[in-house]
Amino acid sequence: MKLLFIGDVVGENGCRFLMERLPGIRRELGADMTVINGENSANGNGITAYSAKQLFRAGADIITTGNHAFQRRTDLHIFDDPRILRPANYPSACPGQGVAVHDMGSCTVAVINLQGVLFLESLDNPFDTADRLLKTLHTPLIFVDFHAEATSEKKAMGYYLAGRVTAVLGTHTHVQTADPCILEGHTGYLTDVGMTGAEDSVLGVDKTSAIDRMHLHVPVRFREAEGACMMQAALVECEKKYGKCTKITPLIIR
Repeated sequence: MKLLFIGDVVGENGCRFLMERLPGIRRELGADMTVINGENSANGNGITAYSAKQLFRAGADIITTGNHAFQRRTDLHIFDDPRILRPANYPSACPGQGVAVHDMGSCTVAVINLQGVLFLESLDNPFDTADRLLKTLHTPLIFVDFHAEATSEKKAMGYYLAGRVTAVLGTHTHVQTADPCILEGHTGYLTDVGMTGAEDSVLGVDKTSAIDRMHLHVPVRFREAEGACMMQAALVECEKKYGKCTKITPLIIR
């Protein structure tokens, strides 16, 4: 089985790029399932009903999010859709859920969405949340989107879940890391999958506005960058019976 995991999609440009290119990419790679992090898919960040519809139209089976999940208060109803996840360690009273179970006929795949707590909001312990969720899942095919800032926290989570899940894939920093590996001979790992959006940008944001914010330290309204896009992703190959990752390949498609 092959699962294609696509890093944080940024704005209209990123969504449009996926709608144009993803169907062909999926066929070329032979991907059986696609998971997309869509927490920045709406212009100005967050996720809306419109941007989620674009991602599903492009080919997403499951959409994960992160710290911008609830940025658009008028669109919180989208989390009624079990295919759209918010981090599982958010308070239980929040809309939505943090795990999805996807029936593929020949197998069942679980996707868990977690958020780190180092340099981000103070949420429930993501390690304890992972333990709790794993007790409820009855499939060996389990993929974790760990949306976190600190590389150390991501690496720790990878080792913590090694041998218990198929893959731990990091999101949030929008910069693809060069450390794909298989932990303990079982769990695919990548510290950050990267982003999908305008390549000539600062993490998908217009360069001038990003530079002004960091150089001048004055309030600046970020604008989505224009121009040619790239897709950063990871292709995880695994065996269905035991959920063991056999290969993890970072991808950059321009």
